[in-house]
Amino acid sequence: QVQLAESGGGLVQSGGSLRLSCAASGRPFSNYAMGWFRQAPGKEREFVSAISWSNVRKYNADSVKGRFTISRENAKIMVTLQMTSLKPEDTAIYYCAASDKRTVVPGTTEAEYDYWGQGTQVTVSS
Repeated sequence: QVQLAESGGGLVQSGGSLRLSCAASGRPFSNYAMGWFRQAPGKEREFVSAISWSNVRKYNADSVKGRFTISRENAKIMVTLQMTSLKPEDTAIYYCAASDKRTVVPGTTEAEYDYWGQGTQVTVSS
């Protein structure tokens, strides 16, 4: 079992930056692929970014490429999402997720993840 807790959300102006963090506890963190998803009001939850358990592969959704960067610090049992050049359409609740499937490629769909955090709100004003 893995417990995940997101932090770092808030209100920011368009063009600004935020850094989200996800602290993990439970089974060895280094065994898990980690992902970030988001859900905007009235929309389904969507993939944002993922990093493999090996820290070798990273993937971003097309909508955030060049603006968001995912990284993990296994020693700190933490994964972060650095978000820059934020847009109003980035407004959503952001969720951290963990997958215990040690695949080479980290998952990009909800079904591929086993554990979820409670989410943190990100609001980008225009």
